[in-house]
Amino acid sequence: MRPSLPLSLPLLLLLWGAWDVPGSLGDRAPLSATAPQLDEEEKYSAHMPAHLRCDACRAVAYQMWQHLTKAEAKLQTPASRGQQELSESAYTDVLDQSCSQDWQDYGVREVNQVKHLMGPGLSEGPEPSISVMITGGPWPIRLSTTCLHYLGEFGEDQIYKAHQQGRRALEALLCGGTKGACPEEMPATREEL
Repeated sequence: MRPSLPLSLPLLLLLWGAWDVPGSLGDRAPLSATAPQLDEEEKYSAHMPAHLRCDACRAVAYQMWQHLTKAEAKLQTPASRGQQELSESAYTDVLDQSCSQDWQDYGVREVNQVKHLMGPGLSEGPEPSISVMITGGPWPIRLSTTCLHYLGEFGEDQIYKAHQQGRRALEALLCGGTKGACPEEMPATREEL
């Protein structure tokens, strides 16, 4: 038995409204989108599928950077000058929190027959006019597991040092290099979108 993917009420209303309101689209053809067709690995594997690991790594790097940046901002006072450093115990806690979040804002979307993880920190370049993203299911657990993997592989100290050099430095540490999830030079924009 295959699980069905129910459409949310707001999505249904959005799609219904785009086709049902007279003159809403002018002379253009109606927009249409279909949910990505997931293969067996994408549906059932406990691990992140290989073709989505670069996106997953970039999502993890973004969330780590975001959590650390917010924690550092809380240390800022009008009297403080420059960047405030977190203590080791503080950045360790923040990184653990970044991995244990719910990851519900991430999911898979297919554009031009190419599947990608989508969510905060991943949307670079032009967006398609309409698409369907599948969230929930195995994706939050896979992202949390990926995040914890990077914490174990690099350690909090090395991750925090890379964070202090900027978001791209953190992303390069986690995702770049010959053995990284994004071994080739990471593009500035994603051309397939």
